[in-house]
Parts: sequence; C-alpha cells; structure tokens
Amino acid sequence: MTTTEQRLAAIRGGVPARRHNARTIAALTGNPGCTRRAVLDGAGVDKPRLAERIGFPARFGQSRFAISRGNAFEAQVKADGGAELLRLVAERLGVTPDAPATWTDLNADDLAQRHERSRDLLTAAADDASPALFDHPLLSLEIAGQRVYLEPDLVAARLAGRYHVVEIKSFPVVDGQADPGKVAAAAIQSAVYVLALRELLADAGGDPELVSADVVLICPRDFANQPVASLVDVRRQLLVLRRQLARMARLDALLARVPEDFTADPTAEPAALVAALGSVEAHYAPDCLAACELAFFCRNEARGHTAALGRPVREALGGVADVAEALALADGDHPGEPDQAEAAALLRAAARLRAEALAGRPT
Repeated sequence: MTTTEQRLAAIRGGVPARRHNARTIAALTGNPGCTRRAVLDGAGVDKPRLAERIGFPARFGQSRFAISRGNAFEAQVKADGGAELLRLVAERLGVTPDAPATWTDLNADDLAQRHERSRDLLTAAADDASPALFDHPLLSLEIAGQRVYLEPDLVAARLAGRYHVVEIKSFPVVDGQADPGKVAAAAIQSAVYVLALRELLADAGGDPELVSADVVLICPRDFANQPVASLVDVRRQLLVLRRQLARMARLDALLARVPEDFTADPTAEPAALVAALGSVEAHYAPDCLAACELAFFCRNEARGHTAALGRPVREALGGVADVAEALALADGDHPGEPDQAEAAALLRAAARLRAEALAGRPT
C-alpha cells in the first residue's frame, strides 16, 4: 500500500471504501475547486453516513422502492439475451442488424479481472462486424491522479459501425418529454462512460472516435413498463468533462494541504468530525444541494458568505467574501480595498436603483 493509499485509508477509518461512480464524478467535475469533496470521494468516505453523524443528513437520493423499480425495469429490457434491447437501439439508430447480437455478461465480482476481461472483449469487438451487446462492462478513468472503475448499464458494439453507450433509466417519458433535469444528469453521467470507453480504445491502439457521442437512453413510456429509446448527444458534456478533469489537482497534492490528523471516520465523535471538516477548504454553491451528501452542512457553514448566494453572485463581487462587507460597501460605509473598487461601485449603484424603485422613483 502506498503512502497516499495509507493516508486515504486513515481518513475514512475502519469503514469500507465506497467506489466512485459516474454520478460522483459528474458532481465532482461540476465543482472542481472543492478540496473537501475531492478528498472525501478520493478516500471513499461514506458521505451519507458522515452527514447523518454530524446532524446534516442528505435529503436526496432514490427510495428503496424507486431502486427496486429501476432494477426490475432494467431486467425487463435486458431479458431474452437483449433481443428487445437490440431492437430498440437499432431502431433508434436507424439500422437493421444483419444477425442477432451476441450477449456477454461482464458483471463479475473481482474488479481487476472484470476490468481486464471488459477491455479485451471491447477492443476485440472493433474488428468484428457482427452486432454485440456487453452487459455492465467495467471501464476506468483517471480522476485527480487516481484510477477509478466505472460501470455503464450496457455497451452496444458495431451497431451502425460504432460503439454506443446505453443507459437504462426508470424516470418516465410522458408524451415524448422527460424531466429536463433528469435527462441532463443522465447526459453528464453518460459522458463519463463515453470518455472512459474512448480512452480504453485509444490505450489499446484503436480509434477512440469509434465511440459515438450519441448515447442511447432507454426509459419507460407514459408511466408504463413499455420501454422507449432516445438519442442524447453528449458532445457538449464531453468538452466540459475534459476541461474540468484537467483542472482538478492530483489527490496527493490535495492531501498535502490537509491536516495530518484529518479524519472523516463516521464512527468518530460528531464534534471532532465537524472540527475536522472545517479544516479542509470547501467550495459551496447552491448547485451542491442536488449533487453532494454534505451540501447541507456546507451551506450552514457558508452562512454569511457571498459564496452561499451562488457562483454568479460570488464572481460578480470579486474578492468580497462576506455578506456584511458587501452591504457595507453598498451603503458607502466601508471604502473597501483597492481591488474591490469595481465591486463597490456596482454595489452602490445597485443599492441606489433599489432605493429609487422602492420609493416609486425609478431612474
């Protein structure tokens, strides 16, 4: 075990590590400046349990019923060796398969062997023109200098001459429309899989462009169990993902800025955990409430800071970190630092316009 691995094991305590997945990577790249989340995810900390321990339980996530319903829908779509799934994907791509697709189940327990087998079979499929469906292949991606494993629902190979990531979701498509927020979340998670699959082919000397940026999303239609397939173009999400991953510091560099005695062991005393979390820099924004289990703790911690009002407000105010300081600048009671002159002028102008509007005398 390397020094970094020992440090990460000490941070999470005696709790088994939780693996990264596409959702956590999507959330992490959405807020790459948050050292706290990067360290906790890198260490495999059980964040829902940690949040509950410190008195700020997470308020999002799927219920057991929703998870069971999603698993049942996925099993239905994949039944009979993927015959219905092949029809859905081929129909959406506008092709007619020459033969039934081969079905390969890659859902095994040993991660290293499973990843190696997935790599071998997926790269070999590039030289085979017959359609193939790979159930739960194991891909990998480097996140902040750490190699993590990822598991898409399915990869359809050599359909329309390319590889297509297939994601099966249980949220409904009603009258041809799905929840935009859920589709957006599925798109960024699917982009993680596309990037990982492209890197797999490139590392094997293949052409990464064989992996299509058009992801096949399969959902139930009109609250029934009848599946319907849609194409989601994730090219924009891929650009954002690559840029954010490049911005993220390596995990060992982040750990150098974390106190040696830092712990996120959910079995530790709540007061000690709160003090420890406070010693690691966070980068809270309202968007975190939909993506991070510790968001309610970080929001409480950020009260009185302009960061809690959202990224646009924080960026517009430049170096003004406190709400009280921003109000003082708006009132003209505080001259501010030289680098705050522009923000101070904007705040005073906004305060004047607000006062005139409330008085019924708009400029």
